[in-house]
Amino acid sequence: MQDWANWAIETAKRRGASYADVRVMDVRHRDISTKNSEVGTLAESESLGLGIRVIASGAWGFASTDRLTREGIQACAAEAVSIAKASALAKRENVALVPEKSYVDTWQNPFVKDPFRIPVERQIEVLLDANKEMRRVKGITVAEGSMSFRRIEQLFVSSSGSSIHQIKMQSGAGIVATSFAGSEIQKRSYPNSFGGQHMLQGYELIESLDLVGNAQRIAEECVALHSAAQCPEGQGTIILGSSQLGLQIHESIGHPIELDRVLGMEANFAGMSFLTTEKLRHLKYGSDIVNVVADARLEHGPGLGTFAYDDEGVPAKCTPIITNGLFTGYLSSRETASAIGENQSGGTMRCESWNRLPMIRMTNISINPGTWRYDDLISDTDDAILMETNRSWSIDDKRYHFQFSTEIGWEVKDGKIGRMIKNPSYSGITTEFWNSCDAICSRDYWTLWGTPNCGKGQPQQVMGTGHGAAPARFRNIKIGVAFAK
Repeated sequence: MQDWANWAIETAKRRGASYADVRVMDVRHRDISTKNSEVGTLAESESLGLGIRVIASGAWGFASTDRLTREGIQACAAEAVSIAKASALAKRENVALVPEKSYVDTWQNPFVKDPFRIPVERQIEVLLDANKEMRRVKGITVAEGSMSFRRIEQLFVSSSGSSIHQIKMQSGAGIVATSFAGSEIQKRSYPNSFGGQHMLQGYELIESLDLVGNAQRIAEECVALHSAAQCPEGQGTIILGSSQLGLQIHESIGHPIELDRVLGMEANFAGMSFLTTEKLRHLKYGSDIVNVVADARLEHGPGLGTFAYDDEGVPAKCTPIITNGLFTGYLSSRETASAIGENQSGGTMRCESWNRLPMIRMTNISINPGTWRYDDLISDTDDAILMETNRSWSIDDKRYHFQFSTEIGWEVKDGKIGRMIKNPSYSGITTEFWNSCDAICSRDYWTLWGTPNCGKGQPQQVMGTGHGAAPARFRNIKIGVAFAK
């Protein structure tokens, strides 16, 4: 890998690049899914190649190749420089980057069991056993399960002297029970919707989830939802479970703080942002107890947004995003940080594969734990709807107006959790919502959730992000019914 990167850097410099960086990536995938006790997906693949990014004549150029001979790599580097010089003909100004030190380092996330050394037959057996347990429950129409594993080995080399080797192992799994009754469909997911839980861990994560042991409970809740009362409508108090709060963070904080969206450099999939630069350090984003960070460091947890260095060679860091309710930080790159007068990058540039440009992506965007015990939060609440596990969402292209629905809800009356309710939803305006937060549970109830499928860019790049959250309470929220008959 090192030779390949050196050939690319040397060629780019000879062709006139003032700066160049190379990402050599070897990515291995394994994806398994089951449906009604049959294998649906069984796929394994590996991709190896090199991408080179250059600045020449004050503009960016990028090219990639999987032809990993000296001639192939030199041709790729030459093409990147040619693209940069062509782009310079239409540039408004020269590319400017905040300074960054050079680093020579190697890093691998800790894990116990390599999932690629676990026989695939054993992994399939776990999913089929979970399917079987769900289907034992009368009324279940579809029982599904999935596992996903990624091993990403990457070498980053820059013309400024960095050489950084990283290996990341990602694992994830989940199960879903679905029940059709008349014209109504209900579903329950475990441990989370849209693929379950994913982290920077090995197969030990899958074992800790105990998919088989939770399958019957999830299926019984799914069937019971048909007989549950519809969610009451009106203005009221809601308590969000930690996984739902994680998605709320993703959509109404994570995307709008991407500085490329703010500056109009990116608008695909999630639009732009209401967080224009004059709001930095002035906007009251949330109540005084709301503290949110963008933290890529391993000490924050083994999230999908965890690494040692980003794809510009910037060390992982913790950036305060919301501090005692005040908006205090963006997700930034070396270029976008320079554009708004900051003196360092937020270290959030990442790419999905060797044939994609790095772009600003969420790391682990997490709300810091509060002080409440969960039981005390419930007993302190007279009248609320407890909502758990996302079912659907929508949000406008400035990330300001939103609506979310969850798979299940529970009435909270006089400090006790009462009857199950179905089809709960809530809506609001981002800043009003976060300013309505008046209680957050403590570290004992905080979970770092993984979102493996965040899409951005054109052509699309799918990236994993992390979101740490504990159950939290919000006052005076518009509550409604999703999927009403």
